[in-house]
Amino acid sequence: MSRNLDTALLRSFVTVAETASMTAAANALHLTQGAISQQIKRLEEAFECALFERDRRGLRLTNSGERLLGKARRMLGLNDEIWAELTTPAFAGEVKLGLPYDLVTTYLPPVLKTYAKAFPQVDISLVCLTSPMLGQALAAGEIDLAVIEEPVGRSAGECLSIERLVWVGCKGGEAYRKRPLPISIVSDTCAFRPVVFEALRRQGLPWRTVFANGSVEAITATVLTDLAVTASLASTIPDGLDVLGADSGLPNLPGFAINLHLPRSDANPIAHALARHIREGFLARGRLKAA
Repeated sequence: MSRNLDTALLRSFVTVAETASMTAAANALHLTQGAISQQIKRLEEAFECALFERDRRGLRLTNSGERLLGKARRMLGLNDEIWAELTTPAFAGEVKLGLPYDLVTTYLPPVLKTYAKAFPQVDISLVCLTSPMLGQALAAGEIDLAVIEEPVGRSAGECLSIERLVWVGCKGGEAYRKRPLPISIVSDTCAFRPVVFEALRRQGLPWRTVFANGSVEAITATVLTDLAVTASLASTIPDGLDVLGADSGLPNLPGFAINLHLPRSDANPIAHALARHIREGFLARGRLKAA
């Protein structure tokens, strides 16, 4: 006799498996811990086997749980795809998204992939500028929405994530020891530039600019060859570069927020749909980091 699986139970199971915690899963799904526990119990009773066991680091999957996890993810993915196709308006047109150079290859690719799959009739145009220039472009109506890096604090945007701004140098390099300190910065309008130079001024540390008004790739090249150091968000550091810790003698840098900005006037529905995908992408990334 055919039996039907409850996707709500499977979603709870997958979330518990990804977070290794009933409490974290409850928070992610906006349910109580007791509700999550009951859902897992119902699933285990239906399959007549244990799906989780507890160790010192939290919950971990049993062999049966491991067998279920991949198939449960595929089933939920198909469920969500069907739901989106039948309930989402069939948007068509173009949306212009503004991004800082360093976020193009880190946070956004999976978000843009899912959006393009959900809305195949929408053309996405990426506009890459420094964060201050993105704010100006949005105000001028040149782009539909923007993801902007800003110092933590008051902002007209919606905070998606808070990141550490760190000093970065070549692995095993010596550039951070030089005085004046050689610094590679993208341009005069780089959002990091004012806070980096202010931190150096406060510490009384002399510096000189090695490279300016270039691409992220050019900046990375100067640091990889140990000609200079730079400042980056901790999550965007390219391969081959290292965070320079407190023992480098360089001053601490403040945290930065990654904020989502929409126009003050009503944004078009296509932009709102992309904004929703961006929010969900950052939330999913945050859950993975916490797991």
